[in-house]
Amino acid sequence: MMKPLNNETVTRKAGRINKIVQFGEGNFLRAFVDWMIEKINEETDFNGSVTVVQPISSGMVDMLEQQDGLYHVQLQGIKDGKPYSSIELVTCVERGINPYENYEAFLELAENPDLEFIISNTTEAGIAFDETDTDYETIPNSFPAKLTALLHHRFKHFDGDPGKAPTIIPCELIDKNGSKLKEYVLRYADLWNTDPAFKKWVDKDVIFCNSLVDRIVPGFPKNKIDEIQQEIGFKDQLVVNGEYFHLWVIEGPESIQEKLPFHKAGLNVKFVDSLAAYRTRKVRILNGLHTSMVPVGYLAGARTVKEAMDHEVVGPYLKTELFDEIIPSLDMAADELKTFANDVLDRFKNPFIKHELSAIALNSVSKYKVRVLPSLLSYYEKKKQLPDYTVFALAALIRFYKGEWNGEKTPINDSKDVVAFIQEAWEKENYEEVSNIVLSNENFWDENLTAYSGLKEKVADYLEQIDKRGISATIQEFL
Repeated sequence: MMKPLNNETVTRKAGRINKIVQFGEGNFLRAFVDWMIEKINEETDFNGSVTVVQPISSGMVDMLEQQDGLYHVQLQGIKDGKPYSSIELVTCVERGINPYENYEAFLELAENPDLEFIISNTTEAGIAFDETDTDYETIPNSFPAKLTALLHHRFKHFDGDPGKAPTIIPCELIDKNGSKLKEYVLRYADLWNTDPAFKKWVDKDVIFCNSLVDRIVPGFPKNKIDEIQQEIGFKDQLVVNGEYFHLWVIEGPESIQEKLPFHKAGLNVKFVDSLAAYRTRKVRILNGLHTSMVPVGYLAGARTVKEAMDHEVVGPYLKTELFDEIIPSLDMAADELKTFANDVLDRFKNPFIKHELSAIALNSVSKYKVRVLPSLLSYYEKKKQLPDYTVFALAALIRFYKGEWNGEKTPINDSKDVVAFIQEAWEKENYEEVSNIVLSNENFWDENLTAYSGLKEKVADYLEQIDKRGISATIQEFL
């Protein structure tokens, strides 16, 4: 019979200091931040624990509490060029709180003199301003309002002591997440007519860091849970699966690095003055290659990221686009970009993760605009010519949005207006007209792409060849 996982069956280190409040109990934070806290507890003198706050009314805090905050992280991927797999117990989560059930206990977290950090991941939609959150006497709806209530309680409890102002590091995947969160906290301070001294304390003493996170976390490995539980010897209902690769870039003062000594544990955490370059690198290389991969790989018969990477034609195509077109379009050190790019390729070939292309296909037109088009235009500006492979991905995207391929529906997942526009363009049955109509839509691209010499004609030619020869033959014969 499998043992339950709790404080009765596991001996955890006593005397840890509760330094961190974490908004979010989901898979990502547990496999990323809490896993890192576990590492610095093991390998440095950090000696810290985490209190987890459930940010919405429905969540997993009850399950976490049933296991006394204990759970395992399974990491799988490529390490030093070889398949890697590990299962590790995380013990740093001290307790969980559901503020919807006990708002008073939530506010009391602010009274902890040892609190140094507040970390969050409440999804991209979590950092938002809700005007219906008109006070802090009862539990607010939005995460920024809950955070404001917690900070306000701490300000009052410690009489505005600058030394008790925490450092806040959001992990939500939006640009300038820390700056945006600070903006909303200050707006709530105004909305609630708080003491002007509180607003000054937030503005001057509380540190809000912008951050960028990167680790693929598929979550609970339901298909292999029995096998995993046999290996660990516990009935763990909160096992979380993630890839081995991890990167956390934190924009903030150097003093934070000494308080969070990730570097002493060999973790891939970078403290920087500006993370703009890192964000650009990730968006253009990792996300950009994903976006190019979807239509090219799918039309070539691949259905997962790994299948696309292993494809005899699509795999080399993606590598050429990456190293010959995307990287040269970026203004960063070439060696650093190539190292990151090779890590990305290893991640895409991860034999343990099945990442469906159809799952990445969501809003591919807007993704191309943000993730791929900047590489195309930058390359064009630098080289005075069009990047063939990146343009081909654009043509493949337009063909993908036609809605069918070889008698089957393509898994388009976009707004009705976007889909209708492109499919109406395909009614012209003339490749140059299709190309002209789609590329001139400024709502798609924020500009008329037909203004770039030769782009409309090249896309039209690729569209025709894709239909006549298929993806693989077109890549082999025309690129």
